[in-house]
Amino acid sequence: MGATYVDVTVRNPVDLVRSWTGSFLVDTGAYDSMAPGSVLEAIGIERMTSREYELADGSIVTYDIGAAVLEFEGVLIGNTVIFGEEGVEPLLAVTALESGGFEVDPRREELKRLPTARL
Repeated sequence: MGATYVDVTVRNPVDLVRSWTGSFLVDTGAYDSMAPGSVLEAIGIERMTSREYELADGSIVTYDIGAAVLEFEGVLIGNTVIFGEEGVEPLLAVTALESGGFEVDPRREELKRLPTARL
């Protein structure tokens, strides 16, 4: 089983024209999506608060978070986004997948559209 990547456009929720597109690793173990903080700032996304996250090794880190519109596979969703460090690999998290009505097909390493949204 390999890694699944998808192109995601991160949009400023106040001005959808201000955006950045990148290749995001789909991470079903992550709760919130992440992009480099510098690109989020460049498109005018504001840091709203901070949140603690537990990493895979058990360590706890604190990141700033904000609100963004994420567009992938033709769907736009509102979602929390983490201001990652410079050079961080962008992550598309499980909350974004579920909000968009997707699951991961691990054999094909691609997103699969669910026939209906889960309520």
